Amino acid sequence: MSLLSKFKNDPLFTKVMRSSGSLFSNNTVALGLSVAQGIMATRLLGPAGFGLIGVVMSFASVVNSIFSFRMSELVVRYGGEYLNKQDKEQASALFKAASTTEALVSLLAFLVVLATAQLAEIYLAKTTGIAWMFTFFAINLLANFNTETSTGILQITEKIKLQGTVNLIQAIVTTLIIAGAFFFGGSITVILVAYLIGKSILGLGLFTLAQNQLKEKLGSGWWRTPFSKLTARKEIFRFAFSSNISATIIKIFRESELIWVGFFLDTTAVGYYRVAYTIVHFLAIPADPLIATTFPEINKLAVEKAWGKLKSFLKKITAFSFSYNLAIGVGLILFGHWVIQIYSGKEYLAAYPALVALTIGLVFNYILFWNRPLLLALGLPEFPVYVTLAAGIIKLALSFWLVPVYGVAAAGGLLSFYYIASVGMMVLRGIREIGNRESV
Repeated sequence: MSLLSKFKNDPLFTKVMRSSGSLFSNNTVALGLSVAQGIMATRLLGPAGFGLIGVVMSFASVVNSIFSFRMSELVVRYGGEYLNKQDKEQASALFKAASTTEALVSLLAFLVVLATAQLAEIYLAKTTGIAWMFTFFAINLLANFNTETSTGILQITEKIKLQGTVNLIQAIVTTLIIAGAFFFGGSITVILVAYLIGKSILGLGLFTLAQNQLKEKLGSGWWRTPFSKLTARKEIFRFAFSSNISATIIKIFRESELIWVGFFLDTTAVGYYRVAYTIVHFLAIPADPLIATTFPEINKLAVEKAWGKLKSFLKKITAFSFSYNLAIGVGLILFGHWVIQIYSGKEYLAAYPALVALTIGLVFNYILFWNRPLLLALGLPEFPVYVTLAAGIIKLALSFWLVPVYGVAAAGGLLSFYYIASVGMMVLRGIREIGNRESV
C-alpha cells in the first residue's frame, strides 16, 4: 500500500482533515482580510504608532492570560469524556463551572488593566497621555467572558467549523472600519476601535453558538444542574490549576513579545517586531484548525487506551504538518524582504532579521503542534508547566543581556530557542509515555 493510500484510507485522519479544511477555508479568507488590515494599518500609523497599538492590545491579552484557566482544554478533556459516556448531569455541571469561572476571571482581568493602565503607559508604551487606550481596549475582555469555554464546547460537539464563520464576520467588519480610516483620514483611535469591535464580535458570536449546542445536547435547563453533580472535582481542579499556571507561563514567556520589546526598546522597535511576528504567524492559519480538531481525537484515543492507533495518528498528522510548514518556512526566509515590503513598506525592512529568527522556531513548533494536547490527554498537565517555566526563565534572563544590544533579531532568536527547547522536551515525554503504557 502506498503512503498516499495509507493517509486516504485512514477514516480518523480523513475526518480530521475534512473538519480542519472547513475551518481553514473561512480562516483563509479571514487571513486575506487580516493582511489587508495590516497593510493599511502599518502605512497609516507608521512603525511607532503600529507598535504602540500592538503594546496596548497585547497588554490586555497578557493580563487576561495570567488569570486564565484555559477552559477550552478543560472542557475538551472532561466534557468530551462525559458526553461520550452520555453522562449529561456531569457534563452540565462541568460546563456551568467552566462558564462561571471564566466570566469571573474576565471581570478580574479587566479591573487589573484598569488599575495598572498608568504603569503600562510609563514602562511599556513610553508615550504620555495614552493610558486610556489600555482601559478602552480591555473592554474586549468583558465581551470575551466565555470565549475559551465556548471554543471547547464547539470542539467536542464537532461544530468547531462555526468558529471560522464568526472569525470571518469579525474580520470583514474590522477590515471595513480600518479601510474607512485609511482612505478617509482616520487616526490610531479609529484603528483601536476597529480591533475592539472585531474582538467583541468574536467573543459574543462564539458564546451564542456554544449555547445553542448545549441546548441541543443537554436541554434548555442544563444550567440549572448543581455543581455538586460533578464528582471528580479534585481532579478537575488540579487540571484547571495546572492549565492556569501553564497559560500564565506561556503568555509571559512566549506570547507577550510585544510587551517585552517595548520594555527593553521602544515602540518603533515594537512596530518592526510586530510586522515580523505577524507575517511569521501566518503559519498558524493552517495549524490552528488542526489543533482544534485533533485535540478531541487525541483525547478520545487516550481515553480508549488505543495506543497503536494514537501513534499512527500522530505520525500522519506530523508528516502532513511537516510538508507544508517546511515549505512555508523556506519561502518566508527566501522572500522575506519582498513580503515585508508588500505587507508594510520599505520603512519596515529592519524587521527581516527578526522574521528569519522567528520562522525557525515557529516552523518547529507547528510541525509538532500536538505536543501539549497529547500530555493533557495522557493526564500529565504538570509536565508542560515545568518545561515551559524552565525554558522561559532562561529566555527571559538572556533577554536582559541580548535584546538591548542586538534588538529585535535577538528577541526573535530567543523566542525560537524557547519553542525548540520546550516543544522538543514535551514531544519526547509524550512519546515515551505512550510507549510505557503500550508495553503495560
